[in-house]
Amino acid sequence: MDYTHRLAVALGYDPEKFNAPFVIAKGKGEVAEKIIDEAEKSGVPIVSSPELVRKLYRLQILEEIPDDLYIAVAQILVFVKNL
Repeated sequence: MDYTHRLAVALGYDPEKFNAPFVIAKGKGEVAEKIIDEAEKSGVPIVSSPELVRKLYRLQILEEIPDDLYIAVAQILVFVKNL
């Protein structure tokens, strides 16, 4: 399988330090696969949203998500909470 274009972004949220969810890890290709593997091993839910991950991938590590992505990320958080 060719993973050279696969992207992964991991988000975190710490309301004591940040006003919004922020990027804690990101990668493409093999790095993306390692992020996904570690999430699976740790029981972290994984959601596939290619359009959203492309937008989030543009952010830097520890950068908060922009206002225009709040709704999309909130929908994912609600989905994950209901798993």
